[in-house]
Amino acid sequence: MDRIRGTSVQAREAGAITQHIGATEVPIDHIYKMCGSLLGGKKFDVPGLLFIDTPGHQAFTTLRARGGSLADLAVLVIDVKEGLMPQTIESIRILRQYKTPFVIALNKIDSIEGWISEDGRPFVLSERQQQDHTRAVFEDKMYTVVAQLAQEGISSDRYDRIDDFTKAVALVPISAKEGEGIQDLLLVLIGLAQRFLESQLEKGEGPGRGTILEIKEERGLGKTLDMILYSGTLKKGDTVAMGTRGAPVVTKVKAILKPKPLDEIRDPRDRFDSVKELHAAAGVKISTQVCEGVIAGAPIVVVKGPNDPAIKALAEETSIKIETTEKGITIKADAIGSLEALAYEAKLHDIPIRKYGIGEITRRDIVETAYGDKKNRIILGFNIGLSKDAESELANQEEMKVFTNQIVYQLIDDYVEWVEESKRQTDSDKRSMFSFPAKFTVLPNCTFRASKPAIVGVRVLAGRIRPGENLIGPDGRDMGKIKSIRIGEDVQKEAKQGDEVAVAIEGVTAGRQINEGDVVYVDLIESGYKQLKTLDLNADEKLAMEETVAIKRLGEPFWGM
Repeated sequence: MDRIRGTSVQAREAGAITQHIGATEVPIDHIYKMCGSLLGGKKFDVPGLLFIDTPGHQAFTTLRARGGSLADLAVLVIDVKEGLMPQTIESIRILRQYKTPFVIALNKIDSIEGWISEDGRPFVLSERQQQDHTRAVFEDKMYTVVAQLAQEGISSDRYDRIDDFTKAVALVPISAKEGEGIQDLLLVLIGLAQRFLESQLEKGEGPGRGTILEIKEERGLGKTLDMILYSGTLKKGDTVAMGTRGAPVVTKVKAILKPKPLDEIRDPRDRFDSVKELHAAAGVKISTQVCEGVIAGAPIVVVKGPNDPAIKALAEETSIKIETTEKGITIKADAIGSLEALAYEAKLHDIPIRKYGIGEITRRDIVETAYGDKKNRIILGFNIGLSKDAESELANQEEMKVFTNQIVYQLIDDYVEWVEESKRQTDSDKRSMFSFPAKFTVLPNCTFRASKPAIVGVRVLAGRIRPGENLIGPDGRDMGKIKSIRIGEDVQKEAKQGDEVAVAIEGVTAGRQINEGDVVYVDLIESGYKQLKTLDLNADEKLAMEETVAIKRLGEPFWGM
């Protein structure tokens, strides 16, 4: 974006990372000027491009418009050397969810070993000037990315090798640092817009409609709203309705502050131009009489007055449609689009939702969630934190868990992993509470002591055995009690399937009640058996349990029923 603007906004931002949502208008004349050598005199009907420059996690907010996508096209930036990162995969999921067509800017080609850059040169010309081995390294890196995209179900290729842009995603190699390939990227975007989006072009007529990007305090103006006007006309003095967490707020526009073409809405070098009216599409900052409660990602629409039917439609649009259940977890996010995206991912993973909301996690959220079902005392927070009193309250709640992350699917993965680990721990705790289905065989030539206690070598065939467990034979007769388990001189707390150990057994004599080759079972109690049925047993453990139950029912036909 800096290259296209001819400015250096990012250099003034922390760590040269896009910290703020921005919107940049690039008129068609500027595109003609930049891409002249590639266009060959071709003219376009598209008046220009409006770039919404957004960090990955903010795409949920910016892409949301009337339940669909605000963006007609998207540019996904991928480092040619690093390939697909977690944020990239998340962005791909967002674009798919909103059915937004996209192209890929394959960035940092200047970092390829041996690559010779020339400021502002088109990629198609730059590639011809590279040595064979450099081109080979580049091709290898590019097709590694192509393979990674294929794993995500996306067919892609270099833009100048694609015959049908409806069947493959275009890769445009660029160097944002050196300005190489920027012309190619603009050409691909304007070409796709002309070919596939021309019928969707709006001439900026009718009542204005847009999406709020961010609410910000501006010196001399108070609270202002950064917004994208994507349809119709907005005028100073217009009555507008805006989405909030509750009923829409209806107010008047005090000022419209439009950035100059090729300037950045969030970081202009000059003050904004104050304009009387604005036509779509444009990135703009507005000041309104009232903006309390307005949320990022909410719609804004010009209305005739407080009784305009459009207000009811806006309320319906702003209402969050998330399916809830009586028992489930709590989810929160920073904006409507973010919340919907989190709910969407939760549904894919069959995670029930009891409560949801927008904004930071509060003490009230902690208190309300803490009284829920034990396994649902969970809050997932997407791109938000906890208030200080929420942190204090959480410290008092031992059985509550709060997960936060800026990557939605990583947030879900963290939760799913914790659930699985908790289940394993619960199973382990249950297993230690009572005897576990298990069986072992007495090994030949491994009788070390005949009695008091008998000590024999065994191989555990299924489950696990522990000291203190009673044993039975295949016919149900008592076969003593395990006193201890050893491997060499080392005492063991338990022996698992596949282990060969020495077992001391009280109450039997080797060669009489227990013999080499015998199969011996751990005795089960009826109440323990009912608990065992809730555990996740492997096939051998299930078989051992079924065999033990069959043995128990030799004496008690209704045992365990």
